[in-house]
Order: sequence, then structure tokens, then C-alpha cells
Amino acid sequence: MRTVDLDQLADRLEAAADAIGPAIERRMRHVGARGVAAIRSNASGRPGPNIITGAYWASWKDVHQPIPHGAQCTIGTSKPQGRRLEFGFYDMTDSLGRHFFQPPYPHVQPALPFIGATLREQMGLAAEEALT
Repeated sequence: MRTVDLDQLADRLEAAADAIGPAIERRMRHVGARGVAAIRSNASGRPGPNIITGAYWASWKDVHQPIPHGAQCTIGTSKPQGRRLEFGFYDMTDSLGRHFFQPPYPHVQPALPFIGATLREQMGLAAEEALT
């Protein structure tokens, strides 16, 4: 009887191993979308940056890539002002000789606890999904 239980356990673990990658990939898409939404929300006015044209706000994207038995998601912007808006640009002169003093308008860092909590929640759900 114990052999039957071990055989069933082995079958369940094999099925879970096959299912975990696609489950994580689906859940990472959710994490990415919610992360982008949180950053965009923070970049919609003070204390974050104001929306002027909407180009910076719209530039925040999530890019997904499958990896063995899982997935990865990168959230970011291709706009050069991202780092300057997040961290500020204090008493600096750029390559064109323009002098800047811009305070930081954090919008990514305040979203990180939410993104981390969403990631933990979604990975737990992926594990449950793979085991059923």
C-alpha cells in the first residue's frame, strides 16, 4: 500500500513540474500589468511627476520572457527622464551646458512594496494551480 501512495505522489509531482512553468508565466503577466499600473498611478501627479503630454506615463511597459520552469518580467521605461524624475537632478550641468536643479518625484520606489506583495501572492497561486 505504501508503494501505491509513493507512485501517486511521484505522478502528482511530475504533473506539477510540467504545470508550474505555464502557471508562473500566466501569473507573471498579471504581476507585470499590476506593477505598471501602480507606477503609472504614482506618476500621475504629486508627490510623483505630473502628466504633461502623457508620453512618459505611457512609456512604462512590462516585458515577459519564459525561462525554464517559469518566467521573468521586466518593468521599465525607455524614456531618458525616468531616472532623473525618480531620483532628482541636483545642481548639475548637462552636456549642453544647461544648469538643472530638479527635486526627485519618486514613483517607482513607492510602488515596490505593492509589486512585491503581488508577486508573492501570484507565485503562491501558481503553486496551488500547478498542484491541482
